[in-house]
Amino acid sequence: MSFFRNREVRQLIVVLAVLSGILTVAGFLAGIATGILVILTVFLMDTAFFYFTRERYRQIGKLSAYLRRIAAGEYSLDVRDNVEGELSILKSEIYKMTTMLSEYNELLKQEKTLLAQHMADISHQLKTPLTSMMVMVDLLKDENLPDEKRQEFTSHIYKQLVRIETLVSSLLKMSKLDAGVADMNLREVPAGKLIENALSPFLILMEIKGITYSLSGEEHVIHCDLQWTTEALINILKNSIEHVRNDEGRIEISVSDNPLYTEIKISDNGTGISREDLPHIFTRYYRGKNASPDSVGIGLAMAYSIILSQGGDITVKSVQGEGAEFFVRFYKSVV
Repeated sequence: MSFFRNREVRQLIVVLAVLSGILTVAGFLAGIATGILVILTVFLMDTAFFYFTRERYRQIGKLSAYLRRIAAGEYSLDVRDNVEGELSILKSEIYKMTTMLSEYNELLKQEKTLLAQHMADISHQLKTPLTSMMVMVDLLKDENLPDEKRQEFTSHIYKQLVRIETLVSSLLKMSKLDAGVADMNLREVPAGKLIENALSPFLILMEIKGITYSLSGEEHVIHCDLQWTTEALINILKNSIEHVRNDEGRIEISVSDNPLYTEIKISDNGTGISREDLPHIFTRYYRGKNASPDSVGIGLAMAYSIILSQGGDITVKSVQGEGAEFFVRFYKSVV
């Protein structure tokens, strides 16, 4: 039997045999009746000891089998029992560990699924402009192609290259945020400086299109990372500028402060966001009904990730045809 092949059990048998022999001899030296009583007592004690020892080894063997099944991926096993004792405590600890492994396994599956979805989305986003450029390049090979068409196709290729560059740059930034390796240098930043940095890339375009803006509350201070938060606001402002009408567009930026958080409100009088699109506005690669042709559906998702990485939040209110309002909140730490 495997129980008796155990080295510790064999050593235990030898020790018990020696002790039993000594006790038996001592009992008979004291008298025949005492000797017989000692033999019966030793026999019962040895039998009970062997029974409980064998039961303990059986439970350990059963536990070992459970562990092998858990190692094979059966995380749903429940090894707990309602009996008190050292093994029961061990079983409870193993169950806790198994539950943690099950949760980690689920998270890993979700991350793999998400990664596969992201790869499919990236492939789709890159495939469209690349296919378009390949067609344009083939057309440019025609020596009889008019100069006007040649310039048109060259301009189209350039636009697609810019789109790819923007997409790749955005994906690299998103990957840093997803991996949690984005270096967030949180400090007190003047709201005026932050808004000025975010508006700077659009000032010439807004002037050409006749889009006006107003700013209030720039005297407040925001606890954030200047570079990353500027990136987030740029994406929100870009969305607003794309959806307002030329010569009628108006963007209002206000900063307010209270004991709980500092808030940046960006509102516009553009086309607004439809009720169907509103729940998905911060979803990666989602393109709403009013999305511009060059949109890759990553700007607002990146803004959302950046603000959340700093412990903040973004919400949006909109009625289609009446513009949109974005609320960016930076929560204050409670000491």
